[in-house]
Amino acid sequence: MQIIDIHPHIISDNETKYPPAPLFGKRSDWSQERPSTVESLIAAMDAAGVAKAAVVHSSTTYGFDNSYVVDGCNAYKDRLVAVGSVDMLADDVANIIKRWADAGLAGLRIFTGGSTKDFDPSELDNPKSFKAWAMCAELGLPMCIQTGPIGLPQVRMLAGKFPNVKIILDHLGRPEVLDGPPYAAAQSLFDIADLPNVYMKLTPRIFGDVKKGSASAETFFPRVVAAFGAQRLAWGSNFPTSPGTLSEILATAQAGLASLSDEDRTWIFGRTAQQLYPALA
Repeated sequence: MQIIDIHPHIISDNETKYPPAPLFGKRSDWSQERPSTVESLIAAMDAAGVAKAAVVHSSTTYGFDNSYVVDGCNAYKDRLVAVGSVDMLADDVANIIKRWADAGLAGLRIFTGGSTKDFDPSELDNPKSFKAWAMCAELGLPMCIQTGPIGLPQVRMLAGKFPNVKIILDHLGRPEVLDGPPYAAAQSLFDIADLPNVYMKLTPRIFGDVKKGSASAETFFPRVVAAFGAQRLAWGSNFPTSPGTLSEILATAQAGLASLSDEDRTWIFGRTAQQLYPALA
């Protein structure tokens, strides 16, 4: 099984060449406390046995300047691809996306909230952003969305309006799972399983949540696979945002998915990533 990570981050140690300019004006704590250069990421991947990765731009460090993630991934084209962010409401957003794609960007991400800001899904259904989605469809770029359950109605709308764009929900859309089986609190997540172009990232957040309350890995992840299919699930480490070494984060994910079949785990830990980012194949 070739292991591919679709959600690590990198932070440069050269703030003169790559100056921080965080989205919303507040830099994330992790990017200052646990920065990881592209070289550090490669070393961590080697130690963990991770073959390749789709590296996600840190909006809470660099805003819409994708220079470091593009430059870093271009230095290791045999192992890395870059996923960046743009101002979806910019008048010339289509040209901006085209320029970044020409520079090496393999996918995009919308950050509607997270560690530095409450979720605001209003950008997702703003008609000004539709030019960006149309360009993603033209270029074959997948779009990651960082949102919680509050943004799932907009995800449904976008998936229907742009069926040729693969949409990847960061952190499995952050479902509430502590109620345990049948996971009624997460029903809004399962309700979008009928959308064939919606994919899910399984990251440390959900592997931690299934250890709390009445949830368990053995009851939750088979339910997710039954709803979406392993072909629409992919593992992401969230390294170094999530604490721990990449090896430790991977081991936690492997233990959490131990109840699944070998075939399902092969998709989640590699083959789905190759469908989303063909350059990783």
